[in-house]
Amino acid sequence: MTIQIDPSLIPQRTLSDGTKIPCIGMGTFGSDRFTPEQISAAVAGAIEAGYRLFDCAAVYGNEDKIGAVFQAAFDKGTVKREDLFIMTKVWNDMHGRGDVLLSCAKSLKDLRLDYVDLFFVHWPFANYHAPGCSGDARNPDSKPFSVDRFMSTWRQCERLVDMGLVRYIGMSSMTIPKLEAVLPLCRIAPAAIEMELHPSFQQPELFQYIVNKGILPIGFCPIGSPTRPDRDKTPDDVVDIQMPEIVEIAKAHGVHPAVICLKWAVQRGQVPIPFSIYENEYVSNLRCTIEDPLTESEMEMIRHADKNCRLIKGQVFLWEGAKGWEDLWDLDGTITK
Repeated sequence: MTIQIDPSLIPQRTLSDGTKIPCIGMGTFGSDRFTPEQISAAVAGAIEAGYRLFDCAAVYGNEDKIGAVFQAAFDKGTVKREDLFIMTKVWNDMHGRGDVLLSCAKSLKDLRLDYVDLFFVHWPFANYHAPGCSGDARNPDSKPFSVDRFMSTWRQCERLVDMGLVRYIGMSSMTIPKLEAVLPLCRIAPAAIEMELHPSFQQPELFQYIVNKGILPIGFCPIGSPTRPDRDKTPDDVVDIQMPEIVEIAKAHGVHPAVICLKWAVQRGQVPIPFSIYENEYVSNLRCTIEDPLTESEMEMIRHADKNCRLIKGQVFLWEGAKGWEDLWDLDGTITK
């Protein structure tokens, strides 16, 4: 029987309008490692364990299976709809005029919901790549970031809020230059921004920028995404759970290094969304938020351990003329064109 953790004990984060959400959620990206059935079974177990925040996406190809789990939990009375905070995202091939509504409608149907709590623009450009393609694959139709194109997509997201189909909207994988360009144009500001955040890639400037804007940072790859697609792995990547500082702190607490990554994320203030299909792991991930916190000196040790090692480089989204994946991230402080 699944171990129960009282959801009311889980610390909360506050959105700009005062709404409270859990400080940790469960991701549902199975990469190329796990089947939709395995992932939906894990979601079912996670609900029983006490998870109340779930991060989904159209491109993950498993929302219909997860939706059946949500419906079963509602029917069983395990949770009410309002107990869950469910997030999903529009994929890059659905940025065209009218397409965002179609994407949202399909996610709602698949997830068996009347509304989504938070709807993200998954990537800030419409650069589609075929599922399972190699890291050096290129779509000749890919284009660099454009404020006009992005805002056309964002306006459609704003209308989803107007229609009552989503409660909040958000952005993902943005940079400060991109945010500087688009935030002043938003009628409805993003409630949250998903960004890669883990001990070896802390993004302190972007993190603080987002927090200062009253936007909640949600961190993907919180333990370094060991099950990410092979195309996203390079020889120079840092393995977070093998970092000496993380290993040392884990030994002091008598836990797996992954737990330390999550404790750090929660205490720092972002919302991590770890993924696991294994009950002992996802229960441990949730439990670690309510017991045995890291000390100030341990938090400081991790802060100084940052290696600026981006794992999800996004090279499959590059356009003709781009020099490399760095062009996606505006490293010189200007939007790369």
